[in-house]
Amino acid sequence: MMEILVQTGLKKEVLMEKTSFALWKMLETLYATKSLANCLVLKQRLSMFRMNEGELLRDHISQFITLLNNLKNVEIQIDD
Repeated sequence: MMEILVQTGLKKEVLMEKTSFALWKMLETLYATKSLANCLVLKQRLSMFRMNEGELLRDHISQFITLLNNLKNVEIQIDD
């Protein structure tokens, strides 16, 4: 499966996932429809995104990048 993902340019995103469930959820999010409900959920996740106590900074940054990529995939513009 990894060879297929590498060929499609998803290697960077896939390498961050530790379990098959997390990988599946990430792929599902990447290829989900660009519906209004999906866009609103992603915006809500961004606005409520916080670092949990005891969480590794590396994991937090990885989750943040994944969230930003998901927003980008549904063509939501993020202003600074």
